[in-house]
Amino acid sequence: MIRAIRGQPKKSPAEPQAQNVQEATEQDLELRSSQASNLVKKHVIVVMGASLVPIPLFDLVALSGVQLKMLHGLAKLYEVPFSKNLGKSSIASLLGGVMPTSTAMTLASLAKAVPGLGTATGIISVSLLGGATTYAIGSVFVQHFESGGTLLDFDPKNMRAYFSSKLEEGKAVAADLKPGKTQTSGS
Repeated sequence: MIRAIRGQPKKSPAEPQAQNVQEATEQDLELRSSQASNLVKKHVIVVMGASLVPIPLFDLVALSGVQLKMLHGLAKLYEVPFSKNLGKSSIASLLGGVMPTSTAMTLASLAKAVPGLGTATGIISVSLLGGATTYAIGSVFVQHFESGGTLLDFDPKNMRAYFSSKLEEGKAVAADLKPGKTQTSGS
């Protein structure tokens, strides 16, 4: 009543509640998005660490396991039903569209068999490519889950262009996370 007297329109009791619910929902979405970003970054770091093992092809096995675990974590975060087999096939289908990257990763891993320079080159290459690929996969599934998608309706063909752009972005992210490189305050 005092508001009406001072010239302010009187608000119904439902308006502040609706505004509070909307603000809470926006905060929840921002929090979940931040958690998803941190989850992806954590798995990029794990993949890059696993690539330091100088055993050829071990890194590729570890990489696929870490990526599947990341996908499981994202599905859980977004409350999307998860199936290990469906997760594996979704990741494989997505990567199948970027064959040059998959081939480069395999060759880089095999380069570890060559003592000295081959091992060093393989470790660095797999680390960067594995980190970039993991970042791109995570980004694709975050976007898909945020839009209400599930593993059942995931269409890798429709996501390949987005995956390719995130793969390029992931190369920069992986390079920034590389051991020995100083972190910038924006990372």
